[in-house]
Amino acid sequence: MGNCIEKSLARRLGTLTEPAHVSRLDLCADFVSHENMESWGREAWVTRGKNIAAYAVADQFTGWTVGLGGVIACRLYNKLLEIFESHRDDLLPLWLAAGWQAGDPIWRVEFQFRREVLAQHNLIRLDEVLSNLNGLWSYASTEWLRLTIPNPDDQTRSRWPVHPLWGYLSSIDWETDGGPLSRSFRATRLPEDRRIFSLGASSIASYMAKHGITDYGEGLDRYLFDLYGHLQTSGDFLGLSAEAMMLEKVRLRAREFNTILNIDDEEEKRLALERAAAAYRKASNGG
Repeated sequence: MGNCIEKSLARRLGTLTEPAHVSRLDLCADFVSHENMESWGREAWVTRGKNIAAYAVADQFTGWTVGLGGVIACRLYNKLLEIFESHRDDLLPLWLAAGWQAGDPIWRVEFQFRREVLAQHNLIRLDEVLSNLNGLWSYASTEWLRLTIPNPDDQTRSRWPVHPLWGYLSSIDWETDGGPLSRSFRATRLPEDRRIFSLGASSIASYMAKHGITDYGEGLDRYLFDLYGHLQTSGDFLGLSAEAMMLEKVRLRAREFNTILNIDDEEEKRLALERAAAAYRKASNGG
């Protein structure tokens, strides 16, 4: 009886002839952390967004927002406090089943993607979006926004080291085969070369098709030329050259994959790590 009514209503509303389109995506992850989320300032957020804001209720810090009102926005907030205030405890059994110990603080990091940014990545249909959650999360948490440890000795903010907490959050694996989220983080998570080549070939093919290019050599040359211009334009925003912008992307991926870049001056590397560690200890102590 119920199925007949549903089908009748569906026919009145119209016939679905193509997959559903996505107008907005809210992608979030809940996690337990005793990190002092108020220990860093606004400058620690390196982002392409605007309107960075911190919030508190009475004397209790409740979280951060970045980029509200834009095509991408991020919220990092005390989820446990929110559900207690809203008297919605439906998440508690899920957290307990996942290993949460009552009394441990639970925070949520949430990215909101509007239609415009999804379309820019050629993600229109629901199935396309669901198949690219890893890519969206990685883009938002490594390119659009990073939580860093400010280094007063380096005026180029894009080189500031990633905060350890953000390193864990940005490496969350959204199982695109429909499985549950991974609760552990492997030391090395490298994509297969064939997947990298497939993505690269799709990018080049899309570029050539858009510009009506059928000659492989011409298409590749123009693609690389315009890619350089894109990197140069993007780098201007951060005060970087095209080459430095690409190297920064390589460094971000190296952190994500836990690989090692060749560094000629090992002493400089050691000192940089020491400065980062000192900055982190200072931030953790609220200094």
